[in-house]
Amino acid sequence: LKRYLEHEDREHFVILMLNVKLDLLGLHTVSIGTLSSATVCPRDVFKAALLANAGSIVLGHNHPSGDPEPSPEDLNITRVLRQAGEVLNIEVLDHVIVGHGGKVCSLKAKGLF
Repeated sequence: LKRYLEHEDREHFVILMLNVKLDLLGLHTVSIGTLSSATVCPRDVFKAALLANAGSIVLGHNHPSGDPEPSPEDLNITRVLRQAGEVLNIEVLDHVIVGHGGKVCSLKAKGLF
């Protein structure tokens, strides 16, 4: 995710789609936004995951500002997507935010998940 997102000048929201053995099925760009936000619709996130027959996903997006610390909006969309995933039986494993200079924040590792 870091290599894919760290140099983007607008916010990109992507998912990594994994099978039940946690093998990578693919990466899907859900939305491309502005300098400070990207619109994320749960329907779009899970449509791609369902079509790929994913058993789980990892959420990812970049902060063009360079600071990977999660915003309140980041925490909220993570909560919404985790709840949607529970209904669809597609586990959301983590949400990773990519900044500049190799800076990355895993919400799961920070205990915010």
